[in-house]
Amino acid sequence: MDRKKIVHRLDTPFSAVEWPQISQEDQDAILELLCHLLSPLGQYRKAFVTPSKGKRKRKLVEQQGDAQTSLVPPAPEIAAYVDAGLSTISRNLQDLSAVAVSEKAEEAKGGEHDRKISSGSKKAPYSVIFVARSGQSSAFNCHFPQMVAVASKSQSPEQKMRLVGFSKSCEERLATALGIPRVSSIALRADAPQGNGLVDFVRKHVAPIEVAWLQEADSGKFLETNIEAVPTKIGSKKTKSS
Repeated sequence: MDRKKIVHRLDTPFSAVEWPQISQEDQDAILELLCHLLSPLGQYRKAFVTPSKGKRKRKLVEQQGDAQTSLVPPAPEIAAYVDAGLSTISRNLQDLSAVAVSEKAEEAKGGEHDRKISSGSKKAPYSVIFVARSGQSSAFNCHFPQMVAVASKSQSPEQKMRLVGFSKSCEERLATALGIPRVSSIALRADAPQGNGLVDFVRKHVAPIEVAWLQEADSGKFLETNIEAVPTKIGSKKTKSS
């Protein structure tokens, strides 16, 4: 007969934050709007940016590039509002989080905060972050929900940063739209030109991320330690052989 014993454990509020639930139909619509918005960047890079051919040909490419620089038009305006790559976006989210924490602290003191925390805080905050999750280990992108929640703490409910995770494979299509070899994460800054339609659609169909323990921490209330007593099966007792 299986026996049971009582195991005591501490309940922790620092549990994993879930990604927003988005229907596949809405994901497909968002992907279409995003690729349409990014397509001028891909067209520009295809026409005017010479792909890297390795160190041996770098010097020749640079010499040719110096002669042709005056003929290359400026990049599309949207380029200044788009960041690509996990490292770049994570670093800028960290900067935005520092600004949000500073704002909250200064509001509590009744003073004004210094926005010049780092170079990343001088740009407009992100409005939406898009992540191609399909085929990736969760270790690569599991930090995004919590970082987005913290970075958007100081934003109004309507303007809060949104996080979109694509469940279907779309890395190749996004890379083609951007005109780069590969990409898994793309961030769009606020007030991006021609981006209102995409941002409005995302805000309508994707809920902002809420982290319960962050809200409890902001309340400043004392919470007692929560110790749970959980009955656990330990199996039947073995009999000694003679």
